[in-house]
Amino acid sequence: MAFDALMMGSVCHEISTQGPMKVEKIYQPAADEIILMLRSPRENLKLLINAGSNYPRINFTDAQSENPAKAPMFCMLLRKHLAGAKLLSACQPELERVCFLEFDAYDEMGFKSRKFLICEIMGKYANIILADKDKRIISALKLIDFSASSVRQILPGLNYEMPPKQDKKDPTAVTKEEFTHLFDAASKDLRCDKFITNNFLGMAVSTARQISYMCGGSVDCTLGNIKLSTLLPAFFDIMEKFKKGILTPYIVYDAKDTPIEYSYIPLEYYGKEYSCRPTSGFSCALDLFYLKKSQSERIRQRSSDVLRLLTNAEARITKKIAIHQSDLGKCDESEYYKLCGDLITANIYLMKRGMDKVTVCNYYDESCPNIDISLDIKLTPAQNAQLYYKKYNKAKKGKIELAKQIEIARAELNYIETVFESLTKAETESDINEIRDELYHSGYASRMKNYTVQKQAAAKPLKFVTDGGYTVYCGKNNRQNDYITTKLSNKTDWWFHVKNAPGSHVIMQSKGDEPSEKDFTQAAEIAAFYSKAEGDNIAVDYTLIKYVKKPAGSKPGFVVYNVNWTAYVSPSEEKIRKLQSK
Repeated sequence: MAFDALMMGSVCHEISTQGPMKVEKIYQPAADEIILMLRSPRENLKLLINAGSNYPRINFTDAQSENPAKAPMFCMLLRKHLAGAKLLSACQPELERVCFLEFDAYDEMGFKSRKFLICEIMGKYANIILADKDKRIISALKLIDFSASSVRQILPGLNYEMPPKQDKKDPTAVTKEEFTHLFDAASKDLRCDKFITNNFLGMAVSTARQISYMCGGSVDCTLGNIKLSTLLPAFFDIMEKFKKGILTPYIVYDAKDTPIEYSYIPLEYYGKEYSCRPTSGFSCALDLFYLKKSQSERIRQRSSDVLRLLTNAEARITKKIAIHQSDLGKCDESEYYKLCGDLITANIYLMKRGMDKVTVCNYYDESCPNIDISLDIKLTPAQNAQLYYKKYNKAKKGKIELAKQIEIARAELNYIETVFESLTKAETESDINEIRDELYHSGYASRMKNYTVQKQAAAKPLKFVTDGGYTVYCGKNNRQNDYITTKLSNKTDWWFHVKNAPGSHVIMQSKGDEPSEKDFTQAAEIAAFYSKAEGDNIAVDYTLIKYVKKPAGSKPGFVVYNVNWTAYVSPSEEKIRKLQSK
């Protein structure tokens, strides 16, 4: 669902009901995202404003975000004008996807003054604008001049203007008579959801489809299949609840319990395969729906250079292995070269210089009594025999060396797969920097342009606590895997890793005693969840740390062990998140 005007109005109402809140801190964790740390008499809150093209929204959030070491210019400007200010209200003008956050702030001379933070949540046109008491623009996250738009400019010093109005009616102000007139004038072949979105402002497609489903039993039904007496109450009931501020937020989940849609009404048209559940608030719904999506998108953007390097390395190594295997196939002819050399030597009296081939008796294969052997006309028979022996020795040595090179290339390919897996688990910029540093020290420096070695912060692996009270650590990348396996653990701790697949190292600190079967199962589930393995009954090897060894000079994250047990588990994300330590 798009963040429509009715959702904006509901969020504005949710913000306003918190009462006046003081701005404690202001952060800009991403180029298109602002977070206001607010303190109210009841609790401390974080207001997130995202003006990105992918997931624009405004809502309270509980998500932890990593801030850059140096604040961007727009963030510094907001701190100058709004730090210590009091957020008085949030209002939505003219049922637009615009929110006016009104602040009781201070001007440059230290006198009290009103300021506005205008949040335009309009897809790719989303923006955050700071304005003074007269709605004169001070600055904006995205400045728009005449070269970008001839209709509406966003520049310091200009008076703020609302986005151009659409030729549609306000659904909260339309009367039943006006609605009836529009219904009668519309073509009866027009779909009901199209009728709603074409005529009324601020209505998401999912809302229009649900109204169509409620009135006609299908999202595809036309106006000819719907009675006006059914459509009127369904439409106006939503508008009345919106005006009273009593709409309820819902999230639609698929069979895998993944959020796929959010709304302010239950979306029943998805069918029985999906579940539609209410949430405790609109901010909660937006956080549940967008958090993982926006985080994944941000990590994908910031790690594009690492992903490109890994993809190129994978393609290069795969091609290298294919070439070596082709050459290895040619080395299988080594025994033929030896046979030719032996037969030439045995029948050398039959040959003389200048012959291009000779047919001799094959003493080594009764099924093939005669064999034709090609000769070099420029060489003597003895020299031809030596030529075949030379080819035989070269092929024999090449076979051994190619086998070694293929093994080395496959080991490097396995390492690349582990880094790919680490990249999927990266949650912050620090995690990505750890992967960059790992690749740099693993010999990929020449392929990482403009990379400079930075002092790495202490590794922060994931931490869990089992029901039995045992602490479990899980590495998010190979650097952290090495850290928890070789430095953080003791010889009496237990080590877990998914069997025959890339995954995280997991250790369970035993405290010197024997954990219960349930504790072992939970630690194994963590190892299975943070791995490339999927499905149920995933095999996880576990053993004592004292049996785990890291060979000298091996790649990061590589270990060997020869004593282990195997558990089969089916991990659940919900259960594992509950075990995670904050």
